Amino acid sequence: MTDLSSFPITRRWPARHPDRIQLYSLNTPNGVKASIMLEETGLAYEPHLVDITQNESHVPEFLSLNPNGKIPAMIDPDGPGGQPLGLFESGAILLYLADKTGRFIPADPARRWETIQWVFFQMASIGPMFGQLGYFNKFAGKDIEDPRPKQRYVDESRRLLGVLDARLDGRTWLMGDDYTIADIATLGWVDNLINFYEARELVGFDGFANVAAWLQRGLARPAVQRGLAIPARD
Repeated sequence: MTDLSSFPITRRWPARHPDRIQLYSLNTPNGVKASIMLEETGLAYEPHLVDITQNESHVPEFLSLNPNGKIPAMIDPDGPGGQPLGLFESGAILLYLADKTGRFIPADPARRWETIQWVFFQMASIGPMFGQLGYFNKFAGKDIEDPRPKQRYVDESRRLLGVLDARLDGRTWLMGDDYTIADIATLGWVDNLINFYEARELVGFDGFANVAAWLQRGLARPAVQRGLAIPARD
């Protein structure tokens, strides 16, 4: 049996199945990237709910794995060379799992890097901008009387949806016929924008027909449906 005792996070979230990948997460747009990918690949894993509303991502045990205090994070007991490996950052986790399984990323070097650039597009633009819009539209930012901050993120979110819409014109997925980690990285954020953040009308989502159709295709995948609910909230 794999010994994960060198990872302090396992003291707070004990591994019942230490030979499986240990996922520390919550089903937020960033968290579900990891759970969807794990569901899509079929890798054995054990999810642990990290309740960010209770500041659990900033307890010492979690910070020992991710000093940035953000979910998701994970431990692969069968990492490179057969040694346990801890990882944080959702983009890094997607790339690692894609390389580990040889799935959801093209083998051709040029197409591999084309896929990675769309993952980085989500990480650098889609996530931060949609997240800020969510803050100003649904959370504490909605009480700010000055309309300019919210409008800034409305405008930028619309622009980014336009970039996605243009990319998806004539394509089933962001990489054409191939469903990849670029789609997995982005689906949860677009779904969150129009549903949880309640910004569908605000950004004119229905005007982005290619994005809307892509989102429906993604949400129809059984692994996506499962991953969106993992880890289950209490």
